[in-house]
Amino acid sequence: MNHKTIPIAIDTGTAYERKPAGYNAELAEVGRGTPMGELMRRWWQPVGPSAWADTTLPRQVRMLAEDLILFRDRQGRPGLVHERCAHRGSSLLYGRIDEHGIRCCYHGWAFDVQGHCTDQPCEPDNGAQFRDKVRQPWYPLQERYGMLWAYMGPPGKKPLLPRYDVLENLSEGEQLFVDEHNIGSGRYFDGVVPFNWLQHYENILDYGHFLWLHYFHSGPQFGSRYGELDKLDFQPWEWVKNNSWRVTPRGVLGERRATLPDGRHLRAVVETVLPCVRGVSNPFGVPGRIDNLGFVLPVDDTHLRIFNVLRGADDGFFRRLRDARSGRDEKLASDPHHFQRFPGDWEAQGSQGAVTLHGEEHLATSDRGVVMLRRLFKQQIDRVAKGEDPIGAFFKPGSELVTFEAGQFLE
Repeated sequence: MNHKTIPIAIDTGTAYERKPAGYNAELAEVGRGTPMGELMRRWWQPVGPSAWADTTLPRQVRMLAEDLILFRDRQGRPGLVHERCAHRGSSLLYGRIDEHGIRCCYHGWAFDVQGHCTDQPCEPDNGAQFRDKVRQPWYPLQERYGMLWAYMGPPGKKPLLPRYDVLENLSEGEQLFVDEHNIGSGRYFDGVVPFNWLQHYENILDYGHFLWLHYFHSGPQFGSRYGELDKLDFQPWEWVKNNSWRVTPRGVLGERRATLPDGRHLRAVVETVLPCVRGVSNPFGVPGRIDNLGFVLPVDDTHLRIFNVLRGADDGFFRRLRDARSGRDEKLASDPHHFQRFPGDWEAQGSQGAVTLHGEEHLATSDRGVVMLRRLFKQQIDRVAKGEDPIGAFFKPGSELVTFEAGQFLE
């Protein structure tokens, strides 16, 4: 008897066919000599709260893949120097701070806030014949908005330190408050975030995640002054399709429009300003322009820090975020799978890996803002490579004020 042979179907799309993929090093890496590293060094970068510069003990900080020591001499001047002493390489983290600067623990060589060697106590005449030939590598610092800022680029290209309209001209009773613990929804954290800076920064322009992650998937993680949006009867695309993005002279802006359950119209604007400033509205505040800014610092290729500056009569916004984080941590103690059930930004961004594999991405319609931001950074890298200045580098006094459009507006 003849039997018909039925061909066996061959599986397609299996993981075995997965092609090797890597990350976009041009955008992700920030060390000296890398394209993005050289671009980042053309802007002032946030070091941390002014209180970090202490007159009693030095503080170790890492910025753009460089290990540095922050201190404040007894005259109140902040200093930022490389960690390894120019003499024999001992860490200045163990140095002693005095009236004029910092003194190495190993042999007592002293350096002021600009790296000048001022004393060599174990040398003839305290090093009078030699100390002027030694300079501890240092970076310029400025203080503004309760923060310290460093310029780590070529001295001849040093721009003015920007001012931000959101943080200027405080009303009566308002103050500025600095916080270093807010990545968004998710875990309360203290210190360095263990993944690449771009994974967080471009997330600001990802409107799809606002709706899906923060409302549909994990519930209304931020709460809402506009009603329980997660219970509205509509398809996600009906919400996301009303989003738009555009490049500005400062960065990339995203805008979302929606009709609220009570019939009012909401216009929500988020904004990224180069190098790494984020403008996102306070979910607990009143409608209108933003009252806080976030400053993202690339610590190195696989770590970042976030500093937030808030204007207001008190720091209630930060307290509410801390309380929300603490509440989630308490739930985690009783439910080890809590963050698996209710993930936030930390889980979504961190689970991409220390540096996400850009080569495996399939960017789609709702990713237009992300694409615009990456292209803008690439354009600025090319400008610097050609000897030009990037956007956001201001040199004419009076030009350094940056204005924001971000906020939530009822129309």
